[in-house]
Amino acid sequence: MARSARAQEEIRRFLDIGAVQVAELDLDGDEAVLRPGPGSPPVTHGEVFVLVRRGGRPVGTLLGQVPEGADPRAVLVERARAECGPAVFGEPGEPPFTSVVVATRERAGQLARALDSLLAQDHPRFEIVVVDNAPVTDETRELVERKYAERVRYVCEPVPGLAAAHNAGLDAVRGEVVAFTDDDVVADPRWLTELSAPFAADAGLGCCTGLILPARLTTPAQVLLESHGGFAKGFTPRTYDPARPPGDEPLFPFTAGRFGSGANMAFRTAVLRSVGGFDPATGAGTAARGGDDLYGFVRVLAQGHRLRYTPYALVWHHHRETWRDLETQAYGYGAGLTAYLTAVLVNRPALLPAFLARLPRGLAHARTLTAVRETDAADGTGTGMPGDHDVRTHPWPRRLSRLQRRGMVYGPVGYLRARYALRAAVREKTAQRAQAASGAQAAHGAQTSQGAR
Repeated sequence: MARSARAQEEIRRFLDIGAVQVAELDLDGDEAVLRPGPGSPPVTHGEVFVLVRRGGRPVGTLLGQVPEGADPRAVLVERARAECGPAVFGEPGEPPFTSVVVATRERAGQLARALDSLLAQDHPRFEIVVVDNAPVTDETRELVERKYAERVRYVCEPVPGLAAAHNAGLDAVRGEVVAFTDDDVVADPRWLTELSAPFAADAGLGCCTGLILPARLTTPAQVLLESHGGFAKGFTPRTYDPARPPGDEPLFPFTAGRFGSGANMAFRTAVLRSVGGFDPATGAGTAARGGDDLYGFVRVLAQGHRLRYTPYALVWHHHRETWRDLETQAYGYGAGLTAYLTAVLVNRPALLPAFLARLPRGLAHARTLTAVRETDAADGTGTGMPGDHDVRTHPWPRRLSRLQRRGMVYGPVGYLRARYALRAAVREKTAQRAQAASGAQAAHGAQTSQGAR
């Protein structure tokens, strides 16, 4: 098939992707409870993406079809009970005092929704810090001061970039644990307790990540992303220990994307500070395009601390909505991947031998990562068990794979450009401070001279 014809076919397939409802189903007791996902209307007939819970905790997902005229609850409960077995949980324990950092830029409406969910957490003791990154208006500051007053602290970080914003939040927090999330999420009420409690149970834990599920699946872009795994990492808790590298992760710790994502991560505050926080030349808002969260994971693991993934710490994420968003995201993921690897090696040259030893397998992994991914079944219906969260009901377009590969080639260049821009910004900031100090001294000298007369 010619490239133009193939591209047209991919566009047609993309536009044919229909919306999917989002719901959650708690199987506790005889009366299972079905409710719509956050911000979604009540469940009706059609395709439904369902989060299944037991005891309030996530245990799996399923993609169900409710026939017209059928009772959605009855259909989905029968399916969930057949596919999601019983689960045994330990109590999460008493979580330590935790700080939540939310970096944002000119998205007050989304931020308000996120803050409302964060203020509803069942965690016994926490604080919230909003970092306004390189603002061009006062909208975010005015929102925090008007609506949230003393419940949320406001910090302004003029240097653009997500990592710079996160570092500003890290400097400001008071908690033993610092959690990071984004302004486009809705946090489950148990999120912060589940994400921070593992630190109390394991003194060697440096980082904890959690589950990210889609808040809405209303556009083709959102459904396509989620059908290929989205941001989720499954429903099996797992601890990564650098002293005992996992046998099924030959690239460990350089496949940091397996560990979690920046919209749902927490660190022991002292540990993150000890490694210097995040590299400010990484992350969205810089020429590097991303990779700040992956950088943080690897730096903490390289310091000898453990990392734990828990599916019980859940946030609902509002995926990007358009094809253009997907293009930007695919390129940014590729760039962020190689940018963070460059950052790790620049800041920790001692890791270079380990990286070179894993490079051949890493290149093979990169080819797999950016390959055109077809559906799981020949008829395009997809397969998969709850918890796999990678049903692939729609093929991954070749253009997105190509953009991701291009991003990977660009990533190291983007990182170096970001470092150069950061140094220039620091020099300018230093010069401004020196000028301001000189002006203040001159004014003070003039006042002293006038007083002497």
